[in-house]
Amino acid sequence: MKRESINVKKVLLNESEMAKIIDRMVYEMIEQLSTLKNVAIVGIRTRGVILAERLIKKIEEKENVKLATGTIDIALYRDDFCKGLSSPKTGPSVLNFDPEEYHIILVDDVMYTGRTVRAAIEAVMDYGRPKSIKFVSLIDRGLRELPIHPDIVGKVIETSPEDKVAVFFKETDGEDKVVLG
Repeated sequence: MKRESINVKKVLLNESEMAKIIDRMVYEMIEQLSTLKNVAIVGIRTRGVILAERLIKKIEEKENVKLATGTIDIALYRDDFCKGLSSPKTGPSVLNFDPEEYHIILVDDVMYTGRTVRAAIEAVMDYGRPKSIKFVSLIDRGLRELPIHPDIVGKVIETSPEDKVAVFFKETDGEDKVVLG
């Protein structure tokens, strides 16, 4: 989705709201994990990586730990790969740890049908079977096609299938916000 072509109907989160939600997500993650031993945070390319990096930085600062981290690319694992993704943009998947020794937290910006998370789980499993997998998402827009739900979510919004939800990050877009288009 090209962010510059989105016809913005509504700003769902501005910069300060987004920052507060990410801070709350960090506290929820710390609380739910109970221990950060053998926890790895893995961002789903591309925008899940940016969110994961922010979460990792805040958790490491608050808890004075160094987390295992990674990036997973799901382009070739999508079940709709043959339908319109003639030449998908792919990037490296990097897991600098043995998944079988870790509890993995997958991170993405928007949860929608569940297909991206399913693909990410499959991609991680190609590296090995983790002790557990949890999922964290900034936005949950509903309309699930698969029985997959985030363990921690920043904000739940109601959308229709025609709606578009876009997350903007300072790192790539020059500003932080979430919009409905």
